[in-house]
Amino acid sequence: MCGIYGSTILYTESQVKDKLQRTAFRGPDQMGSQFYKSDHYAIALGHNRLSIIDLDARSNQPLSYLEHIEIVFNGEIYNFKDIKESLHKKGYTFKTTSDTEVICAAYLEYGEDCVNHFNGMFAFVIYDKIKHQFFGARDRLGQKPFYYYHNGKDFEFASQVSSIQLYNNDLSISEHAIHTYLTWGTIPDPLSIFNKIHKLLPGYSFIYDLKTGDFKSKRYWDIDTTNKNKFTGSYNEAQTELKKLLSNAVKIRMFADVPVGVFLSGGVDSSIVAAMAANTYEGKIKTFSVKFNDKGFDESVYAAKVANHLQTEHNIIECNYNEGLDLIDNFHHYYDEPFADSSAIPSMLLAKHTKKQVTVAISGDAGDESFSGYHRYNWINQGAMFMHIPYPVRLILSKLTALAPHYRLKIISEYMAFRSIESIYIDSMTDYSLSTREDNKSLIEVNELKYLINKNKNLLERVSDFDLKTYLNWDINTKVDRASMAYSLEARAPLMDYRIVEFARSLPTEFKFKRNNQKRILKDVLYQFVPKQYFDRPKAGFAIPFENWFRTDLKDYVLTELSKEGLQEIPGINVSDVTNRITKHMNGSANNYDLIWKLLVLKQWLKNNKGYEIR
Repeated sequence: MCGIYGSTILYTESQVKDKLQRTAFRGPDQMGSQFYKSDHYAIALGHNRLSIIDLDARSNQPLSYLEHIEIVFNGEIYNFKDIKESLHKKGYTFKTTSDTEVICAAYLEYGEDCVNHFNGMFAFVIYDKIKHQFFGARDRLGQKPFYYYHNGKDFEFASQVSSIQLYNNDLSISEHAIHTYLTWGTIPDPLSIFNKIHKLLPGYSFIYDLKTGDFKSKRYWDIDTTNKNKFTGSYNEAQTELKKLLSNAVKIRMFADVPVGVFLSGGVDSSIVAAMAANTYEGKIKTFSVKFNDKGFDESVYAAKVANHLQTEHNIIECNYNEGLDLIDNFHHYYDEPFADSSAIPSMLLAKHTKKQVTVAISGDAGDESFSGYHRYNWINQGAMFMHIPYPVRLILSKLTALAPHYRLKIISEYMAFRSIESIYIDSMTDYSLSTREDNKSLIEVNELKYLINKNKNLLERVSDFDLKTYLNWDINTKVDRASMAYSLEARAPLMDYRIVEFARSLPTEFKFKRNNQKRILKDVLYQFVPKQYFDRPKAGFAIPFENWFRTDLKDYVLTELSKEGLQEIPGINVSDVTNRITKHMNGSANNYDLIWKLLVLKQWLKNNKGYEIR
């Protein structure tokens, strides 16, 4: 786990060092850079290392392999030992025990297809001196970030946008990205907050020709959209196979030359990961959870119960208000693009204190996307029942039920006013009311909509695919990567093993969701390790008590930052509407903490990036 950097722009050694220093928190163990020149070009490669496997200096980067290969790599290849053994039989030799060298040898053996051999989270770039090219790739699900600047000739890449931003005089802030952020709460791939900086899409590789400046990317992996690769066995057989996959996914992620622990919230996903880890690990595995003193936010008792059953060495981290405020003040330094998921704050707090004991933490992320776990899957499934009614009739019923006093009927009324169930789902995930753009509805037109309207699959499978391609990638992975790397902690997610993702999508829907029993098969595997009664409670998210904080301790801060004058500094928002919504939150007539947090983050980012033209 590290930070990577590279450029064909003629920055000085001092400037490259500054770029690496900007994100040194990603890899504090070693900072390295190399400069290369040919008759046609000059390049720089840089790396901030967080040492996880082969702690020796021989595995520092940029790393050379043979005479003509140089690499910078962020992430982990979990099956590198198997690949290494296969390559060794083909005659390849290795000087280190790291996975970095294995990527280089695999590239020489398999060419661009090497990425299909890797099971891991990764973003890497190989400089091939013979072919005069960069070859790079990003992992299948987008766990590791990859930003790049390309002006048609020059090329610059990094793990975070701020490294490219420094000393690059060709940048302007994207007004479109701001509007998109206000709509989605994050900036969707391949956009970034700057006009000429982009994100490489998950499951894509690229080649950059160093002589011509030509950049070409291509997809090497995607989820199955045909719905043809179906599991044909029984439910019990599916449980057995899933258990085997989960066990192996956790086992290969437990390998490290540094201490390893587990994030344990007490929910289904983190509990099954902890159970598998405890079953694999020799000795007591360390587990970590967060505790909030605010009523309704303390889930630590459930985590403690699971930890006690699994006999782990459990650590409960209490959320201190002042510590949380410090994280808010420095939020922009680590999340160096606007990012509105407020659970980033407890995620940072968890990472900060977990790092004191371990360098690698296993998480339960991605269980909801693959096994139909989100609350919204339940209500979208219920809402689909109304869609068979002709649209003109639904419009009439919508107006009638809107007058009903019952909250549930009002929600149904809103459902029936939409033309399709897909548009209801998109509306639940976005908010384009903040933008004053006349074409603001165009902000929801992302390429990933094709997964939601894919007629080869039923509704629940489609929303699951859509969430995997959007919410998991744009939000969850961004949150976890920045939160963990802010404190030089590596987070690994077994449920994001592509074999589990593919297997889950091959299963009949009723194996995952039956009679409102969400994550059915995942739970049944879990109950083989932890008693079922531990989970007989509503699903909880990973939240921070901002609703109350914004009305009490942080009230003055909010009203100062988001005064009418302060709001006018944010381009393209409806100031009077936003002011009204903030007022409603403060007087308790509405809960708009998510809107307030979204605007606070954007305001903070803009304040710390003054001087750029917005266009």
